[in-house]
Amino acid sequence: MGLVSAKIQLSNPVDRSLSPLETPALPDTGALHLCIPAHIQIQLKLTEIDRKEVILADGSRQLVPYVGPIEIRFKNRVGFVGALVMGDQVLLGAIPMEDLDLIVIPATRTIDINPNSPNVATSIAK
Repeated sequence: MGLVSAKIQLSNPVDRSLSPLETPALPDTGALHLCIPAHIQIQLKLTEIDRKEVILADGSRQLVPYVGPIEIRFKNRVGFVGALVMGDQVLLGAIPMEDLDLIVIPATRTIDINPNSPNVATSIAK
């Protein structure tokens, strides 16, 4: 299928004096969290809240900083999450994708808002 990519906007909701960052993101439905490189943590002045042990694709384990909060925007959607600081690109995991009610469209190698709820993000709370 190839890699899917999307432009998202990240910002620090605690410090509105900082400009939001528009960045390419790799949607990764096999990952749970938003993952950001260290330079984005620095630019957005995101505070380390905790450290989390993550299991990588090769089965190895790594202890990484968990920062936040981060505001994510994509089209008419907005969400707030924490992020793991690791790697050299932004990965959009299942938790933020569900929060924003986004879907992966394999044919166009893009993500988009859920066509079943185009105006307001829908979530399950039962």
